[in-house]
Amino acid sequence: MHVVHVGNSLGGALPATAAVGSRRRALGLGQSAVPQSGPDRTIGTGGLEPAKAAGRTPARRWWHVAQVMWWALLLGAPVHAQVRVVDDTSLPIELAEPARRIVSLAPHITELLFAAGAGDRVVGVVAYSNHPPAARRLPSVGSYTGVDTEAILALRPNLVVGWQGGNQPAELDLLAGLGVAVYRTDPRTLADIPRAIRQLGRLAGTRDSAEAAARTFEVGLAALAESHRNARRVSVFYQVWDAPIMTVGGDHWISQIIDLCGGTNVFAALKAPTPTVSLEAVLATAPEVILTGGMGDVKPAWLAQWRNWPQLPAVRSGNLHVINPDWLQRAGPRLLDGARAVCAALDQARTIPPAR
Repeated sequence: MHVVHVGNSLGGALPATAAVGSRRRALGLGQSAVPQSGPDRTIGTGGLEPAKAAGRTPARRWWHVAQVMWWALLLGAPVHAQVRVVDDTSLPIELAEPARRIVSLAPHITELLFAAGAGDRVVGVVAYSNHPPAARRLPSVGSYTGVDTEAILALRPNLVVGWQGGNQPAELDLLAGLGVAVYRTDPRTLADIPRAIRQLGRLAGTRDSAEAAARTFEVGLAALAESHRNARRVSVFYQVWDAPIMTVGGDHWISQIIDLCGGTNVFAALKAPTPTVSLEAVLATAPEVILTGGMGDVKPAWLAQWRNWPQLPAVRSGNLHVINPDWLQRAGPRLLDGARAVCAALDQARTIPPAR
């Protein structure tokens, strides 16, 4: 089996082409959605086109920076903490009161915050934060790979929620150094989702709503697991990308969903989150089902390309399925929807005798 491991969940070294952004969105923990309209919209000089940024006079620019720094000083003032939590990097976070102005630095974080009942406290998001619909109307402060610090400070947040596996560490450190409370998330497993919802509920003072959402997620997954406990095991290949061919390793939450639904990830033995595999390796595993997410609402052409190898059981039985990538490739509450879709695809495969 020819397998090359990728260094991280974003696919490691990528060529400097327009396809890179699409691939990163497909591979990241929540960046799979296509923007609803037009290019990314940001606020603040760091996100403006050069011509627009140049239109700000030196005096206006100085006054704006002075205002931002004044708010940074206020945010950094000593406080008596009423809210204390530890983030996913083991750093303590203390707030004088529940957060009232929150900036989300990844699309899946935005979904987690809304699920926790803190949607009305979110004042800023990043590109591709398209769910729930209310998030689309919020100001954007960049993308998960690069944010506009000045724009974030201008929103006067008392909490920024960042993504340890996707945001630039230096940008998160800069915000923390300016006195902004920064909570870093790093979801890797299904169990991390309800835990994150509960933590964000504590930070926002919405514990009851967060607990209800977390329990809904847990109960939903438990019901799926129970209903498939004795189901016939089905071998599954999940394709993240086509050139190179990329899949998910056994520790990825998508692999956990496949297992929960009574399936077996054919590359579960691989430890990298999103490893690159060869065509020969996929053919050798002879999967009964091939799943993919693709990009947004566009059905990926690479799924149909597997029909060029009719010897594959998945091709012979017609078990080639597309799952909404926002449901399955974002580490948020809609993973439950993704799990239900995966289970349905595997249930359909069980109605067809295994191809020999």
